[in-house]
Amino acid sequence: MTRLLTYLLAVLVLMTAGIAKAATQQQTVETTWRLLDYVAVDYAGAVKGGRVISDVEFAEMREFSETARRNMATLAAKPAKAALLDRAGTLSLAVQAKRSPDEVARLARALAASLVEAYPVPLAPREIPDLARGAALYQERCASCHGATGMGDGPAASGLDPAPVDFTARERARQRSIFALEQVIAQGLDGTAMTSFRDMSSEDRWALAFHAGGFAYPAPLIAEGKRLWQSEPGLARKIPDLKTLVSLTPQALASEIGEEKAAAVTAYLRSSPQVPGQGGARTLTVARARLVQSVAAYRDGSAEQAERLALSAYLDGFEQLEPLLGARDRPLVRKIERAMAGLRVAITQRKTIQEVEAEATTLTGLFDEAERTLAEPASGGISTFLSALTILLREGVEALLVVVAMLTFLRKSDREDALPYVHGGWIAALLAGVLTWVVTTRFLAISGASRELTEGFGGILAAIVLVSVGIWMHGKSQADAWQLYIRQRMSKALTKGSAWFLFGLAFLVVYREAFETILFYAAMWSEGAKLELLAGASAGAALLCAIAWAMIRFSLRLPIAQFFRYSSILIALLAVVLAGKGIAALQEAGFLSVTPVDGIPRIDFLGLYPTAQVLGVQLLVALTMFVGFRMNAQAGREIRATSPDT
Repeated sequence: MTRLLTYLLAVLVLMTAGIAKAATQQQTVETTWRLLDYVAVDYAGAVKGGRVISDVEFAEMREFSETARRNMATLAAKPAKAALLDRAGTLSLAVQAKRSPDEVARLARALAASLVEAYPVPLAPREIPDLARGAALYQERCASCHGATGMGDGPAASGLDPAPVDFTARERARQRSIFALEQVIAQGLDGTAMTSFRDMSSEDRWALAFHAGGFAYPAPLIAEGKRLWQSEPGLARKIPDLKTLVSLTPQALASEIGEEKAAAVTAYLRSSPQVPGQGGARTLTVARARLVQSVAAYRDGSAEQAERLALSAYLDGFEQLEPLLGARDRPLVRKIERAMAGLRVAITQRKTIQEVEAEATTLTGLFDEAERTLAEPASGGISTFLSALTILLREGVEALLVVVAMLTFLRKSDREDALPYVHGGWIAALLAGVLTWVVTTRFLAISGASRELTEGFGGILAAIVLVSVGIWMHGKSQADAWQLYIRQRMSKALTKGSAWFLFGLAFLVVYREAFETILFYAAMWSEGAKLELLAGASAGAALLCAIAWAMIRFSLRLPIAQFFRYSSILIALLAVVLAGKGIAALQEAGFLSVTPVDGIPRIDFLGLYPTAQVLGVQLLVALTMFVGFRMNAQAGREIRATSPDT
């Protein structure tokens, strides 16, 4: 127990250090992004026509661009870091050379976008901002300097140098996103009276940012923006969700739809942040954009960048909608996954641009089909009920087989004192699943990469454990070996280590399936028909309980040798299946490379995927089980040969 506690303490220390390091890096990325944003916006006030028009502003721009470069040098090593540093150096030189404001703004914004792509930070609020709360906070914390109407003329503004920002100034406002405003609120602004408001909650800062970002867009524009939004469906594609809204500048939107429309749409959406997502969240805008960028990068000779963008198209664009689409059309999900893997393979194998473009064209057609499916009205109550029922049964059977085998073993060996550990394991896994639901629906979203890595490493770990359990069980499939085990082991109390091993195994296999189920249920929950969803889940749980009861009853009636023989074979098959699924998930996350194998079908239920890596690991698992079984058979023959009863 002391050793276990020491191990847990070490893990806790490492996790705490890792969290602190991640928090420090996130703050560095946020600060650097803010510096780049200010260079993009304020450089025009320092240089014009190749000449310095404000020495103070120019000195600040040089300092900001150089500080951004130094900050990037401190970030964790990643493949994209070297390119970021090169581009940061280019920006710094452009500022020193007094290049045009348009060029500097373009360099700064592109670098900022690449920075948060390489080092992701939360770019959107976790929930819809409370605008009334934002208005109250503004009057309480900001109006004294910025004025009641945002014009920078508050009673405390006199004598401040530089003067408080005039939020109503349209030209400046059109270059500033809500995310940029939130960053200033969170971190303050060096060299000014604007201090950090990190004492505020994240929700309050976003609400305040939305309020401040609305001053430049008067009320008459809101009605026009609403009319445009409702009459032009294409706008929902451009701003499909809250994340896109807060990161989009009115200037960038104007370049696509025109200045007047952009002003109106900005006014409407900043006054109604709940609107994006009601009609456009089910589009694959991000996936499409990454796909186009990937092909363009490959055409320009940057294969590595094309690989990263192709992976991002899956993880950041498609993966977020996969659970919802899977609940409606699972075969289509598999088609898209195969096509996206095909695109990445074409890029990694450096095929011709024509072949890569053909893969991209296939994907575009599948994206169209997916969006048509997602645009259809939510499924009816019967469909939701059946989907919830079948998803739980499909994901729960694998875990059920392992847990039932453990429970039956303990009862057959008269070790019912260990049953609470197994029950505690699967119950804890279900509670962790509920916690996952709460966290993913209320506080944060699990990224595509995190999801695939969790499934991948969880599957591999479960397969490794099942290999050892399967070989052990097969070794007890011979009566003589079992009787010897009984005489040697079962007279002793079950050790704490063994008991906690049972707990951990039950937790691992159940949580892995619960994690996948939660993702599907969370997507279906947003569709409505919540009562039908709960009813389907309850029916599925009842069926799983009935199946478990029948399996335990049947297993207890089997002779001990047959029970272990059948269980070991079943666990061996599960180990092969989970190993295949784990490797496939790691490939989808970009953690492992993909080498296609022609002529092999894809059968998800069996964990069979047509890649050399999956088939190789499954073959290794199968051979390990085979060798273990053969060694057990030899040991059984030796036991019988030396037994006084033979």
